[in-house]
Amino acid sequence: MVLDCPTQKLQDPRGFVLETKRLTLRQPTLADVEAIAGIVGDKRVSINLRRVPHPYTLDDASDFVTAATGRETVFLVETAREAVGLVGLSWEVEGLPELGYCFGIDHWGKGYATEAAQSVIDFGFEKFSIERMTSGSRVVNKASRHVLEKCGFNWTGVELNRFLALGSSTPVDCFRLERSVWASIRNWSNSTRNA
Repeated sequence: MVLDCPTQKLQDPRGFVLETKRLTLRQPTLADVEAIAGIVGDKRVSINLRRVPHPYTLDDASDFVTAATGRETVFLVETAREAVGLVGLSWEVEGLPELGYCFGIDHWGKGYATEAAQSVIDFGFEKFSIERMTSGSRVVNKASRHVLEKCGFNWTGVELNRFLALGSSTPVDCFRLERSVWASIRNWSNSTRNA
């Protein structure tokens, strides 16, 4: 079933659990507030996220969980029952979701971001009638840029975005992934797995 966006958009991923080789992605609950605050509260994480303050408190995490429906499709990422990050789609621009993700610093460099992002990208294109999605990363965040490139996103330019944790604007590399590119990558990936 493909849903039209945004009027028939699935606003809440409840009931959807995404699984990869190593990860489980599910809707965050209030029981996850402490884990979310631990991940996002680390300044090395929060300075790379546009819409979160620093310090990031338990109240901020609680507000995030209770407001995670509507304009967001958010998944908590777990491995072996440990929360390692968050990934989701933001629907601020009608019909044009933006992929976002963050992971606890103990889990950087393990490929979790690429694995989780790819799962949500597939979810987005399979469940919604969208033609493209966007994403971005601070120009100083080479690891995030690498994740987006591995997932098939194309660089579209640089723009200045305000980051709450920084209290200022900073340059952001902007990326876009077209449905046709996603489908080509997916077909190629499936054919090499079956070969």
